[in-house]
Amino acid sequence: MPYAKKSVTGAARDYAARQGVDATLLFTFLRKLDFPREQFDTDMRGFSAGQKKKILLACGMCKQAHLYVWDEPLNYIDLYSRIQIEELILCYKPTLLFVEHDRAFCANVATRELRLPNTY
Repeated sequence: MPYAKKSVTGAARDYAARQGVDATLLFTFLRKLDFPREQFDTDMRGFSAGQKKKILLACGMCKQAHLYVWDEPLNYIDLYSRIQIEELILCYKPTLLFVEHDRAFCANVATRELRLPNTY
């Protein structure tokens, strides 16, 4: 997943076009993440890191893939949005490989877990 502050610019509609995703589908996912409609046409440079992360996650879910790879998807995400993301994953059941430190999220979403030994 691209770094949120660097890659998310312009309006969400324009970003969807640049990423090759259907804007209606992107907006549907964003609404499920409690993203206000009035922000769809606002320049995203002023968005918080959490808002940018929601755009990236929603945009990623709009792209067809056999496997999604997410690195710490819940960084910058508030508790309410974390629950919504969890519900979306459980509803749509995408195949995910993710790294996440939120143990409750992992317990609720992951079907398998791989723990790497501490090498410090």
